[in-house]
Amino acid sequence: MLASVNATTQWLKAQVASPLVRGVAAFGSAELANRIVRLVTTVVIARQLAPDIVGQAALALTLFEIVRVFAGIGIGQRIIACEADDLARTCNSAHRLYWIWSGVMVCAQLGLAGLLGLAFGQGAAAWMLVVLALVYPMMPGGLVQVHLAMREGLNGRLAKTAASQAIADHLLTAALLLAWPSPWAIVLPKLLTAPIWLIMSRRNRPWRVDPAAGYAPSRDLLRFGGGVLAADGLNALRTQGDNLIIAAMMGTSALGAYYFAFNAGLGIVSSLVGAFATVSFPLLCAKESGQAELALRRVLKVAGAIFIPFVALQALFAPLYVPMVFGQHWAFAAPLIAILCLAGLSHLASSLAANWLRIQGRVAHDAGRSLITCAAALGGLYLGALTGELIWAITGLVAGQSAVAFLHAFHILRPALASRNSVNSAKEQFA
Repeated sequence: MLASVNATTQWLKAQVASPLVRGVAAFGSAELANRIVRLVTTVVIARQLAPDIVGQAALALTLFEIVRVFAGIGIGQRIIACEADDLARTCNSAHRLYWIWSGVMVCAQLGLAGLLGLAFGQGAAAWMLVVLALVYPMMPGGLVQVHLAMREGLNGRLAKTAASQAIADHLLTAALLLAWPSPWAIVLPKLLTAPIWLIMSRRNRPWRVDPAAGYAPSRDLLRFGGGVLAADGLNALRTQGDNLIIAAMMGTSALGAYYFAFNAGLGIVSSLVGAFATVSFPLLCAKESGQAELALRRVLKVAGAIFIPFVALQALFAPLYVPMVFGQHWAFAAPLIAILCLAGLSHLASSLAANWLRIQGRVAHDAGRSLITCAAALGGLYLGALTGELIWAITGLVAGQSAVAFLHAFHILRPALASRNSVNSAKEQFA
């Protein structure tokens, strides 16, 4: 009995000191500060703007987020996972491709803005998309540096950068809303805070093109990036397509209520899941036999210990904190927020499965997984929206997404968890 307690104590100490937990702590503390400020901003939005006005901004931001996910072109994870001998030339090629691709992204978003304004009569949202297209030329100057920082485990710096930009965004949004209650007050800060990300990313991990190192074949990077890009694009469609369906079927007023509920509920756990996936990916890239499987076991244990209690508490106490924080007139949204919180666990399962597939180079499989999950989530949302009730639309979304995400995660991760190397390594750890 005493030996078992000592072994458990040693395991807990090892987990606290591990790079994974330190990285999650860095992102988590930054996210806590971010969420405190975001909470204040959400309260200001809820009190200053009607749901239909919030819905206009949400429509523009939804389309922007769907397009922006393609801006990374999907090759950053190749920088993280490549061999040291290939790093310099891989970075050179990635940097060049990032600049070419940023021009493509500007053109794509301007075309989407024109379609939105001319074909659908959403002139205000179209002009917002035009302004937000100016974000893309700022991204190539910092993307290589970001992925090098991820490769080297500089999680504290990455967390500080993300939190600084997000907090500046929220503070600027709140200030603009108080002075100018308009959907533009929600949109403009996305552009105005982009230089913060660029400057801090370049300082976090300085890097310059090294012409003497040469260039990696662009075809290889694009082949890998294409699969990652497809998977990320489908993930973005799943996470943002819900807004489009609700806007089309239930109107911008319902979209405004859903946008509020999402930010108050699923927003925080989604950000933490994204941080966890970012921190855990380099740890899963272990080259030694059995080490990747052992790392996966550790990641799953830490994920369960962090996210299951967090999601349960957030969902259970929604009826208490929603009217208290946002006002009694938003009490109707408490059930919506509680249901959306539960989707955080399916986001976690999808992120872990995607990381495992990508370190194995199975990006096409990852894209297929994302396609099925996207179809299930949006299909469930569509069926629920047919009732005309927002709560059933949200229930359909969460049910469809969760069922497929957990089945895929079980199928993808089970062989690694059952491998002999993983089991033997785990036994040796406590021998």
